[in-house]
Amino acid sequence: MDWSVFTATFMTIFIAEIGDKTQFAALAAASQTKSTYSVLLATILALALAGTMGVAFGSVLGKYIDPNKMKYASGSAFILMGVWILLKK
Repeated sequence: MDWSVFTATFMTIFIAEIGDKTQFAALAAASQTKSTYSVLLATILALALAGTMGVAFGSVLGKYIDPNKMKYASGSAFILMGVWILLKK
């Protein structure tokens, strides 16, 4: 295992997830039930599945698209989505 890649990925994902809509959705779900372990397990499984899909698709795309171009494409898509959300009424 490449621990530097692991650490960089963990920190990037962890920081990106703090305060995002997924965390607020989990907070809202947990506040509406006494079954917090069910909410915790569902949240962990949903995030694990979403992460697995991202890694799988990224691995496949990485074989066909230059990673440097992928970085710019994903960054541009992220910015465009942010602008779209801000301008949406």
